[in-house]
Amino acid sequence: MHMRIAAVSSFAAIIAAAGKSARFHDKHYKKPFISLADRAVWLHSAERFLNRADTKQVILVISPEDKEDFHSKFAANVAILGIDVVDGGETRSESVGNGLAKVNPDMDFVAVHDAARPCLADQWIDAVFEAAVKHQAAILAIPVNGTLKRVSSGQQITETVPREGLWEAQTPQVFDRQLLIDAYAAHGADHFTDEAQLVEKHGHPVHVVPGSPINLKITTRADLNLAKHTLKAMPKPTIFGHSHPFEDDDKWR
Repeated sequence: MHMRIAAVSSFAAIIAAAGKSARFHDKHYKKPFISLADRAVWLHSAERFLNRADTKQVILVISPEDKEDFHSKFAANVAILGIDVVDGGETRSESVGNGLAKVNPDMDFVAVHDAARPCLADQWIDAVFEAAVKHQAAILAIPVNGTLKRVSSGQQITETVPREGLWEAQTPQVFDRQLLIDAYAAHGADHFTDEAQLVEKHGHPVHVVPGSPINLKITTRADLNLAKHTLKAMPKPTIFGHSHPFEDDDKWR
């Protein structure tokens, strides 16, 4: 496959926000839609891609059960930001597959990012985008540093797992668009927990780019509090180069 130059490659970003948020334990909000530093979690995640010249399309995948409530709160934001909103499915693979079907055919690469990872630095996106252009498939990940234990259903340790060579996958995960389409066509009906697993199964190697523990995924209330402090230490993205037109609008909250 001919290597494309990152500066002229075009990217679509699929923001996955269709999960059940079962471990977040909030009957009113799912984690991508809860307020974080005065705007919804999913907006923090989407903004990092909306602010990039190389990202030409941003697609948000939400659960159909959330559609009415989502549009009542965020319709104006979606319209002015030019985001495509797509219905998710029963599984992550179905949801991302629905997003992939919406990607414009002139996009070179597709980045998949968890909506619940709002603490994403621009330089990490730069690195994984560049690696994807070079290798056609690349993800952010961090090496596992702690001691890993396999535990039985009775909360007993059954095994200490060697951590050598083990990395924890993060997002964005970025792929040549046609490669991801082909992988879905061949294995999309199979169960997988991230897109890299699907591409691996298709027989294409996936390059790992060192990420950061700061790129945390909000799963619990404690994670939300940690993300609030993390965002304070990160540079604020500016989509339009000036104050956002909805900066003080309750629709951001």
